[in-house]
Amino acid sequence: MDPTQFDRSRLHEIIEDSRDRKWALIPLLQEIQEEFGFIPPESIEPVAEALNMFASQVQGVITFYSGFSLKPKGRCVLRVCRGTACHVKGSRSILRLVKKELELEEGETSSDYQFTLETVACLGACFLAPTMMVNKDYFGRLNPTKVISVLGEYRKDKEDD
Repeated sequence: MDPTQFDRSRLHEIIEDSRDRKWALIPLLQEIQEEFGFIPPESIEPVAEALNMFASQVQGVITFYSGFSLKPKGRCVLRVCRGTACHVKGSRSILRLVKKELELEEGETSSDYQFTLETVACLGACFLAPTMMVNKDYFGRLNPTKVISVLGEYRKDKEDD
């Protein structure tokens, strides 16, 4: 399924649940992103209208918070930590390996929308350095063998679909 194609009626249902509640902007955007895997740019105007805001205000919130995305991401979002502890423990080589294995650069999504590769300043799991996340799952004390194993599990999940 092409994630750029989304259920517009579902989008409008989500928006209607928050109509006229400006305070609900961030939870509303989170719900939209959770439902579709990104915030469709076409949703900005209807969200603004429903919350009695300017579209530029909604756009500003989306672009301010790195957790929001206006572009579809892969089913598996890999975040490799570049924090100090991870850097000292070898995250640069982990990132190189992930890039090679997925044939992606930072910020890219695979053409099949299986993987998106990102780097982050810190995952807050310094005691597990070097660390990465796949969606909401943490993987620490990484080495090449463990990285290959983790990627294999997520590739396997795709084959099971």
